[in-house]
Amino acid sequence: MKYLLIIIVFVFQLGKNFGQDDFFDHKETLLLMGTRFEITAISDSQEISINAVNKGIKEIQRIEELISSWKQNSQTTMINNSAGINPVKVDRELFNLIERSIKVSELTNGAFDITFGSIEKLYQFDKTEQQMPSDSIRLKSVQKINYKNIELNKTNQTVFLKEIGMKIGFGGIGKGYAANRALEIIQNIPGVKGGLVNAAGDLKAWGISNNKEGWPIQISDPENINNSIAWLNLMDNAIVTSGDYEKYFTSNGVRYAHIINPKTGIPTTGIKSVTIICPDAELADALATSVFVLGETDGLKLIDKLKHVEALIINDQNELLSSKNLKINTY
Repeated sequence: MKYLLIIIVFVFQLGKNFGQDDFFDHKETLLLMGTRFEITAISDSQEISINAVNKGIKEIQRIEELISSWKQNSQTTMINNSAGINPVKVDRELFNLIERSIKVSELTNGAFDITFGSIEKLYQFDKTEQQMPSDSIRLKSVQKINYKNIELNKTNQTVFLKEIGMKIGFGGIGKGYAANRALEIIQNIPGVKGGLVNAAGDLKAWGISNNKEGWPIQISDPENINNSIAWLNLMDNAIVTSGDYEKYFTSNGVRYAHIINPKTGIPTTGIKSVTIICPDAELADALATSVFVLGETDGLKLIDKLKHVEALIINDQNELLSSKNLKINTY
């Protein structure tokens, strides 16, 4: 559903003495689920930290095998290949993820939709000037997108896509889910005192860092990602940022982001980046996409209705717009 861009920059220096009592950190940066993951664990021994990070990596790899639509043997691929033909029995974990995805679709009135995988590719988000497709071509590209055509059977634990050609994909929620699960694995290891998982902008933090007030997070300026536009200390929370500064095109002077409205097939306009802060990286991941589609006004109305969820939007005029209860430091 989207390409997550790394416009959250977190900078912290850890080591044996970083303001806490003799803790050790270990961090790995590697390519997982087709994107860049950074996984950090802090514990009272280097061995425990290394072991924790390695277990976090294995958990992400396991999830990728389960939910990746590009892996031929995954259960997600099996569901897609059986669209309009027959239901597919899946693991409870995948069944629950699909069920939660549908709930987000209902919450956002379809702004988020995992059946987006069936969209026909009409645009090149390469920063060039392009001609928009005709209305008929555009609407045809999204005709198989409809989360209401996902049929779940709890008793049989099956998933059925009602129309041939339908496809599900977890590009707008999967990395957030993986960040949640990896950090859960890390924090349940005896001796681990803190951890952080960053899945290309889908970030979940827990426990101690070098800062008593939490993990210091810098939010980058979409106009210049080397500069920060805001910052906060993250403690036992998640933050997800999605932006369009690398993947977009223009048409008749209008800039179109890479996130496409699943109902109309029209790429979004008016927003450069959306940051969502809440306890759950999976939900934050899905809401970041949804706010792009809904737009700044309706997007903030949605966020303000949700408990423990906050948002920061940077629009095309470089204005910073936030939800009612967001506490963040701006430069």
